[in-house]
Amino acid sequence: MDFSPSPRAADLTERVRAFVAEEIEPVEAAYHADLAEQRRGGDPWQVLPVIDELKRRARDAGLWNLFLPAGHSEGYGEGLTNVDYAPLAEIMGRSAIAPLVMNCNAPDTGNMEVLLKYGSDAQKEEWLEPLLKGEIRSAFAMTEPGVASSDATNMAATAVVDGDEVVINGRKWWSTGVGHPDCRVFVFMGLTDPDADRHHRHSMVLVPKDAPGVKVERMLSTMGLYDEPLGHGEVSFTDVRVPVENIISGPGEAFSIAQGRLGPGRVHHCMRLIGLAELALELACTRALERSAFGKPIANLGGNRERIADARIAIDSARLLVLNAAWKLDVGGPLNALSEVSQIKVAVPNMAQGVIDLAIQLHGGAGLSDDFPLAAAWTAARALRLADGPDEVHRGVVARLELGKYGAKR
Repeated sequence: MDFSPSPRAADLTERVRAFVAEEIEPVEAAYHADLAEQRRGGDPWQVLPVIDELKRRARDAGLWNLFLPAGHSEGYGEGLTNVDYAPLAEIMGRSAIAPLVMNCNAPDTGNMEVLLKYGSDAQKEEWLEPLLKGEIRSAFAMTEPGVASSDATNMAATAVVDGDEVVINGRKWWSTGVGHPDCRVFVFMGLTDPDADRHHRHSMVLVPKDAPGVKVERMLSTMGLYDEPLGHGEVSFTDVRVPVENIISGPGEAFSIAQGRLGPGRVHHCMRLIGLAELALELACTRALERSAFGKPIANLGGNRERIADARIAIDSARLLVLNAAWKLDVGGPLNALSEVSQIKVAVPNMAQGVIDLAIQLHGGAGLSDDFPLAAAWTAARALRLADGPDEVHRGVVARLELGKYGAKR
């Protein structure tokens, strides 16, 4: 296996690094302060002007749609392999806004990949084109409040074919992106044929946000944070009718599509989280050397040197694990990397939680405040232990595949 980036990817990595350092980091603190002010006295569910200006600069710099996969970029992005995109995602992960600025933020990345790989020409023209241009945003409606969504076959929301229409009913939540003022469409996953085998019962359907019967019931906080201006919402769908042409790939194909969508997306999540852990370790080391207590730098107290060493080892180990999963995806596709992708979804968020917690501890009370990005970073790491499947499900996949080598039945 070879984890070294291609010359093109190495060049992009340095350009992304420079853009984040020179364009985003100098204004990010002020951006979050302005957003907090809007939260206190106005409407936080809006795009502040600095975001649009940064997006323009990123696009002018050729740092746009970098996530688009090899063989599917169609002139809109760089067409990178997963291994080549990984270091770019890590750099973007240091910033809460860099992925959005470069049009590389979830869930839009996954939704765009779905449309690129499985969408019809009409679907691409209506929804993919404006998404790739950054003119609109999207949401992914899969998880439901009424069932254990860790088993996706439990989904009870329906997408029933009725002549030349699809009738959508049900309630979804944790639909990321619904709070964004430019959100225009949902990729909705629902039950179409309850009599089919369990992996061919569901369909993915494009549902316009403004379709009659669609209602955002509420925005959900994640440990007190709302993640404006994207956010996570609970959405009801009541007798929503859309053309049958809005079904992606065809009825009953949702699980096949999801398999192709989630593998690369999980690599993206994990690499961004490694970037966040790197930022936390940098802040921890700086704080540990700048502050003294009991006559010593904090770095020399309470075993902190060992904790810092363990954090470095953990980050580097996790990075190699993710690159291995990315390489396996590149050479053999999702089915070739089932175990590896599940491994990183367990290992990386847990690693990041530990590193960020160390940084919070070394910052004392300041680490719990909004003066540093650590509290929000810890929340993001904790949430990712549930996003795209909980730890227990991923451990189950790894164990099943491992035991299968020795003859265990599924």
